[in-house]
Amino acid sequence: METLYTTYQTKLRKTSTDIIRYLLHDIDWSDRMISITGARGCGKTTLLLQHIKLNHYKDNNCLYISLDNIYFIQNSLSEFVEQFVNKGGKYLFIDEVHKYPHWSLELKNIYDIYDELYIVFTGSSILEIYKSEADLSRRAVNYELEGLSFREFLVFEKGIEFPVYSLDDVLKRHVDISHEVCSKIKPLAEFPNYIEYGYFPFYKENKNSYLQKLNNTINLSLEVDLMAVHQLDYSSIIKLKKLVYILAQNAPYKANITTLAAQIESSRTSVLAFLNMLERAKIFSLLKTGSKSDGYLTKPEKIYLGNTNFAYALVNKNIEIGNMRETFFINQVQAKHTITYPKEGDFLIDGTYTIEVGGKNKTFNQIKSVKNSYIASDDVEYGNGHKIPLWMFGLLY
Repeated sequence: METLYTTYQTKLRKTSTDIIRYLLHDIDWSDRMISITGARGCGKTTLLLQHIKLNHYKDNNCLYISLDNIYFIQNSLSEFVEQFVNKGGKYLFIDEVHKYPHWSLELKNIYDIYDELYIVFTGSSILEIYKSEADLSRRAVNYELEGLSFREFLVFEKGIEFPVYSLDDVLKRHVDISHEVCSKIKPLAEFPNYIEYGYFPFYKENKNSYLQKLNNTINLSLEVDLMAVHQLDYSSIIKLKKLVYILAQNAPYKANITTLAAQIESSRTSVLAFLNMLERAKIFSLLKTGSKSDGYLTKPEKIYLGNTNFAYALVNKNIEIGNMRETFFINQVQAKHTITYPKEGDFLIDGTYTIEVGGKNKTFNQIKSVKNSYIASDDVEYGNGHKIPLWMFGLLY
């Protein structure tokens, strides 16, 4: 058990609090059980350690552990928590819960037994907290950590932090916002860099090896996280990898499930289940019509890569700019809003706002008769009326 404390102190010492992610301020840390999910590599571990360093740095009743530690091969979480509480432990931060068998059942029992204990745990975005072995819906408050927004990328790159703007701000005050941002930086100079390598915080470690690490991250999501959560066999993982390759080369893919099923030698139902898994893993975004149910058997209209960086990691040649514009838009906006496939235009936000995404010369011809319609225009610093700079939709979180 002492090795866990040593590992915790080592990690805490190395954790910087110079740049704080948006979610740290959004969480109500007073809840007794909190779950934080997100894609592999988005910064969940750093978020936990930063919160500890800022709020529990000198507390002897606080501990961070990771359930992929070899200690938990021979020792149960329940037994560990009993020792921790008996020694005065009060705040327990648990990383990588999906690596531990029956994690939800043990956490449920721990929560019910130790009413003085506060638990924060992280896991893959694949986890379905409320459909797990033990229903934690009445116990855990769940938060999702996204990758870096364009706004956060500017903090990492330029040390300049702009406020989080609401969608209403962007739609109605975009000219004022452009003045505020452009007085300090040139957003169009930074935007292509974000598109290529700015979504995951670990790009700061080494930009030259970032895309290789990103490829490794995708493989680990498929081979480790999906296998751990869904108990997939080797044959299914191979089919998933085939599916990822096909979709990446053709994104945005106008979904033809029958064709995909034939290509990966699987059933239609299995393909839809795989797509649901890949969306939860944040590798792809599935765009569906608002009239359709949200069940995994519902066929999406279009399939996008989960973020623009994936195109450079998985395709890395002949990357189509229109694809990147749309991928950026859906990735940034769906972090806070519901996006569906409209009858006209590219995207429908919250069932109200129709958005057409394009370059600086994009016109309203395709959506001129649509109420509450806007153009998200690339390659412009300032918009006009219902024409808004595309990069500005990266300031929403």
